[in-house]
Amino acid sequence: MTASVSDVELHAGITDPLLPDLLHPSRVLWTPRELQNLTSTVASELTSSLLNILRYTSPQRWWARLALTEGVELWLLSWLPGQQTEPHDHGGAAGSFTVLTGEVAEFYRYPGGPIRSQSHGVGSAIGFGAGRAHQVLNLSKAPAASVHAYSPPLVPTREYVSLADIPAEIPPLPAHRSLADLRKEPVEP
Repeated sequence: MTASVSDVELHAGITDPLLPDLLHPSRVLWTPRELQNLTSTVASELTSSLLNILRYTSPQRWWARLALTEGVELWLLSWLPGQQTEPHDHGGAAGSFTVLTGEVAEFYRYPGGPIRSQSHGVGSAIGFGAGRAHQVLNLSKAPAASVHAYSPPLVPTREYVSLADIPAEIPPLPAHRSLADLRKEPVEP
């Protein structure tokens, strides 16, 4: 099924007809596994389109929203050496990311659990549920890029001083409900 323009917002640089078919605009909530499959497929099947859009900026990280439906948002992010996010959660949204180029490190924690770390190289894909806080960094000497997805879309993130500061429970934050509202408020992924 091909998505209609009213159901899906696409980045102008994505002309491949595969992406609208991957977005399932009638799906309201995506599971971590579905998000992981989405970011993995987009990173592997739309590589040329993504590399044409990709930019690197300093000092702030660069990002572009690739797609938006009422159930999911899809982003492309770049990471120069040393660039990172603050420790944060996704406000109750499930998420995923797949590394397109380079390598990124992730420090993460579930409430009450230990802080863990993992290195993610090209093709590495991870899906995570709403109860996870993390920090993503480029600790390498080369640029990196990654594809991210979140469901529900555009739920605000909460930042922490450190991952040790996350509460015993990560309560959900309110999500926007209409695609018209989502289009009005682009936020940092």
